[in-house]
Amino acid sequence: MTIRPFDILIAEDNEDDILLIREAFEMVNMTNRVSVVRDGVEALAYLRGEGPFKECPLPGIVLLDINMPKKTGLEVLEEIKSDPRFRPIPVVMLTVSERDEDILRSFEKGACSYIRKPVTFARFISVVKEFELYWTLVSKIPPLKR
Repeated sequence: MTIRPFDILIAEDNEDDILLIREAFEMVNMTNRVSVVRDGVEALAYLRGEGPFKECPLPGIVLLDINMPKKTGLEVLEEIKSDPRFRPIPVVMLTVSERDEDILRSFEKGACSYIRKPVTFARFISVVKEFELYWTLVSKIPPLKR
């Protein structure tokens, strides 16, 4: 089985969470290139290849926090899924929210998964391992070019 590497875009404004995600990815030896943007406007600029993101490849998957400045994750998700260029990109909501309303709205707007950020680092490592196995061995990600 050939595993095609894919880029991961993380849209997260909390520096501690960014560090936690990066450390977890390193601990499970994920080889995917990871890019981080810190608000919803940056996330959309990255996808569109605007400004400092002009040379960045489209990600194979987006990890999107709900609570971000400038544009919320739900607003970003809605824009991603309304643009035919980006609609095929899987978007995983990665957030602290457990509100049923947020889960429902995320799926209504086109999220393919909803993951609550675990409280402990050990649990987060476990989640990242499961994430990696699923997205690299089970799921297929469409090849996209800007």
